[in-house]
Amino acid sequence: MPTRDAIPIGAPCWIDLFTSDPDRAAEFYGALFGWTGVSAGEEYGGYVVFSKRDKPVAGMMHNDGTSGTPDGWTTYLRVPDAEATTQAAARAGGQIVVPAMDVPGQGSQAVVADTGGAAIGVWQPTGHPGIELFEAAGAPCWFEVLTRDYAGSVRFYEQAFGWTVDVMSDTDEFRYCTFTKDDKQYAGIMDAAAFLPANVPAHWSIYLGAADVDAALAQITKLGGTVLREAQDSPYGRVAQAADPTGAVFSLVSADG
Repeated sequence: MPTRDAIPIGAPCWIDLFTSDPDRAAEFYGALFGWTGVSAGEEYGGYVVFSKRDKPVAGMMHNDGTSGTPDGWTTYLRVPDAEATTQAAARAGGQIVVPAMDVPGQGSQAVVADTGGAAIGVWQPTGHPGIELFEAAGAPCWFEVLTRDYAGSVRFYEQAFGWTVDVMSDTDEFRYCTFTKDDKQYAGIMDAAAFLPANVPAHWSIYLGAADVDAALAQITKLGGTVLREAQDSPYGRVAQAADPTGAVFSLVSADG
């Protein structure tokens, strides 16, 4: 079972879904990935924690429409001090979207936007460590930010989150680097200026594992979701992109069951 003893500082440690239809989302992801959702109770606003094989993999909160934010997934990076990180993000040219706040008994969280405008969550764990199952079918496998401001975004994550990056490619056709710690890659930054549609903002993308990506796409359609990019082979296995029934976008990648 692919788990991690510890998630390093700066690495993705949690994902959660902001959805206008929590019941339908729970049914969709439960059927697609075998997730089991448990509410944290009214004390936490009905926040739901999804588990796979009894290991936390994601969260979910209700989007009541008051914020004007569309349904979608948020990636959180682990930090030692949420307040200090938000200030570092502002100094690095980003913006504070949601100031640091305490989540009783769990940790502290915030949301900032990088220099390219992509929102990224900040998580300082105390009681809730984050994802406990990685790189498996039904679990998070990879995280990357698609940006039109590649150089600025690299500097931002270096300065705000202490990243050390490895350059995979630096050509006009493909410009990509990864956050690497102790020879392990945890997340990527992709120059998407040449292909990101004008109506799509810079954003973080999550990849969820599927034992059979093509079969998962067929199931997504049956469950009321939408296939946005058909499955194709890559050096990392089959990859695809889809949206759940209310439009929250995620990617799929081949992973062992």
